[in-house]
Amino acid sequence: MTITPFDLALYAGALFVLFLTPGPVWVATIARTLNGGFNAAWPLALGVAIGDVFWSLIAVLGVAWLVSVFSGFMLVLKWVATGMFLFMGTMILRNAGKPIGSGGKLTRPGIWAGFAAGIAVILSNPKAILFYMGVLPGFFDLTKITWLDILAIGTLSMIVPLIGNLGFALFVDRARRLLTSPKALKRTNLTAGFLLIFVGLVIPFT
Repeated sequence: MTITPFDLALYAGALFVLFLTPGPVWVATIARTLNGGFNAAWPLALGVAIGDVFWSLIAVLGVAWLVSVFSGFMLVLKWVATGMFLFMGTMILRNAGKPIGSGGKLTRPGIWAGFAAGIAVILSNPKAILFYMGVLPGFFDLTKITWLDILAIGTLSMIVPLIGNLGFALFVDRARRLLTSPKALKRTNLTAGFLLIFVGLVIPFT
């Protein structure tokens, strides 16, 4: 391996920060957990983890080269992400009083439905795309890595978000009685909406 334990530790820390940033995965996790409890959320968390592995491998195996050749590529992705966060935040604010679990596709019962929703959410998540395409190459020298390095990167890319999302789902499951009260639900939605808009406004300056 060419990657040091320190490099992997830094990368794991960055993955944890990525998890802590509000986004579509949070919304999907809250929706399924409030609708069906932890048992409805863990398949989504697994699907998200698989998607994270996919994005990390794409970045390692070629996207870094695309970014270096087409200098405007990341700028386009950044503005797409900004638009997505602003749109999601605005939609949450507009529907702040409606139950989170009312979205049919996200809350459809069943393990496979949850797993598929998790993959769909992470593959279309601009936050994940920006991280893996733009940030991951900064942690490692992608011209020297070996297959063992790729395995380590892929494993971390799966385990850190999986643990984080499972823990988040468990927390929401324990608090679902509180979150399903109309006043608490509206307050939670307003907070999430403003956070998404804030992230969207900050992205252009990062």
